[in-house]
Amino acid sequence: MKAIYKPILLFLLLTSSFSCNKDWLEREPENLLTDEQLWTNPQLILSTVADFYSRLPRHTDFEGPYGCGSAGGYCGWKDYASYDEAMWSGVSNFDYEFRNSLIDYPFNRWSLWNYDLIRDINLAIENIEKVNSPKMTEAVKAQFIAELRYLRAFNYFELVKRMGGVPIITKQMIYNFEGDPSYLQQPRNSEEEVYLFIESELNAILDDLGNTDSKTRANKYTALALKSRAMLYAGSLAKYNSLMAAPVVLPKGEVGIPASRATYFYESSLAASDAIINSGSYQLFENNPDRGQNFYEAFTAKTNNREVIQAIDYSVSQGRRHLFTLENIPRSLRKDVENVSGSSALSPSLNLVESYEYLDGSNGALKGVGTGSNTADGQANWIFYTNANDIFANKDARLAGTIIYPGSSFGGQALQMQAGVYVWNATTNKYDRQEGGLNTKYTDGGVLTGGDGPLHNENYVSATGFYLRKYLDSSPAAATSAVRSDIWWIQFRLGEIYLNAGEAAFELGKGNAVTYINRVRERAGFGANSLKTLTIERIRNERKVELAFEDHRVWDLRRWRIAHEVWDGTTGNPSSNIYALFPYRIIRPGHPNHGKYVFDKFRSSRNTRPRHFRDGNYYSEISQSVINNNPKIVRNPFH
Repeated sequence: MKAIYKPILLFLLLTSSFSCNKDWLEREPENLLTDEQLWTNPQLILSTVADFYSRLPRHTDFEGPYGCGSAGGYCGWKDYASYDEAMWSGVSNFDYEFRNSLIDYPFNRWSLWNYDLIRDINLAIENIEKVNSPKMTEAVKAQFIAELRYLRAFNYFELVKRMGGVPIITKQMIYNFEGDPSYLQQPRNSEEEVYLFIESELNAILDDLGNTDSKTRANKYTALALKSRAMLYAGSLAKYNSLMAAPVVLPKGEVGIPASRATYFYESSLAASDAIINSGSYQLFENNPDRGQNFYEAFTAKTNNREVIQAIDYSVSQGRRHLFTLENIPRSLRKDVENVSGSSALSPSLNLVESYEYLDGSNGALKGVGTGSNTADGQANWIFYTNANDIFANKDARLAGTIIYPGSSFGGQALQMQAGVYVWNATTNKYDRQEGGLNTKYTDGGVLTGGDGPLHNENYVSATGFYLRKYLDSSPAAATSAVRSDIWWIQFRLGEIYLNAGEAAFELGKGNAVTYINRVRERAGFGANSLKTLTIERIRNERKVELAFEDHRVWDLRRWRIAHEVWDGTTGNPSSNIYALFPYRIIRPGHPNHGKYVFDKFRSSRNTRPRHFRDGNYYSEISQSVINNNPKIVRNPFH
């Protein structure tokens, strides 16, 4: 009872204290806007719309709270270390390190029920619809309403891809305080109905969105890009969920889309993709003849970049900056040692590196690597490379644009990546491994262990033999806490649209499907028609390498219904574990191999648990509080 009466007591004290000054009490607040002031002013509405953009759900982007020790909450870019593209190699306290030892993905991972944002968008739409003001012409109102409907559709896509079917709410729901809230309680729409709602909303607003040249606000092609992605997801769910031994469904379709609907959704996705591709408004970024550098610049160049359809932008001059580069700059290049000890937080996996094919189309597994067992048998397959980067020669150029590997440079500075040396032992007829700490010398005066590692269990240095390049800012002060980076986060780009089109066309049995995929591969250095035929496995690998670190991997595996196979939680499954590749210098004076480099491949010792995705992870858990507030909400399977 004390808690109930405290506000009342405070009110009485305040009113009694100021009762002698009635005029003060009756003054209009100076820091509050009335509805009339807000909804009749386009600039104020634009500020509200900008707030809605900032509240859209995210997963692995440049943001995320400090620390972030929740396996189920939003952690931003740190969670790239929770899947198979990378592992964690930053600070080793639990808030971060747990990503290397996740026993299972919790059922509430990716959970979302943000109806506060939907309520606010609905309220804005209704207020704009009824406003009557000279500044709010019918054209201005139509554009704002279209943009708000886009934001609502985007949010519903984030909900449905995580939760399955959810209640579709498009109007304000106001409680009448009569004691019975049941009229406000809506059951979940089916998963299919939510995807159809998204499609319908996007189709309806295409001609009203405006913002033609904007890369940060929604325009016609942003809406088409969302449609391309969302409808592809729906088609995949309809097809591949039904192919599971035990499809994940609920009786009323809250999860599960009938297999018969796959064709419809694939056709809708392909039509949206073709509309973007054929418009001529966007082009793949091909401004640099160095194909690896070109791919890197496709994400960092903001001028003359016609590949980007929509991005979350940052600006150092306007104070919108992020710490992604500071947290992930290679160890030897960090500049904030006095104030911030971080760097090298994400170590890209060898699993990802070997997914990049050779330009002749052969499998991307690196040639001539040892096992790291420090035995003669473990060294039997070695190839002795003259230069550390020779092992990566003739690889898909997207590798060099995404990953910093041994023998690479960044921002014009060469990295020193060497884990140790192998010294010839004539007695045992094999090489003996020796490793040191960072920046150590061997007895011959040469490098023992480089300034960039890699090391097995050291904070702020690569644990896999690789550093991240994609999205890293090469400007001099970007790795400092004082300046930071303003590289933008790309939400939609033409490269994805080509892949969406290729996949949808393949699923529809269209003969031109391969041309979409080949266009993306050609930009990466492959021949004009490098693929003659397609398989779904080939398409999946193309998405893995083209879209790495762009927040697609986990959602792709979920919609294809193969996440439980790829990440099956066993140590014997290579795809469930994170692998490393360590380079070593050969010490054998007088021998032709003296001074050359060899490589060992092994499961990273810092990755202590295999990734384990369960059937219950295909749809995220609906919290008990949601069900308590609305008993009509049914739980997702396995929860």
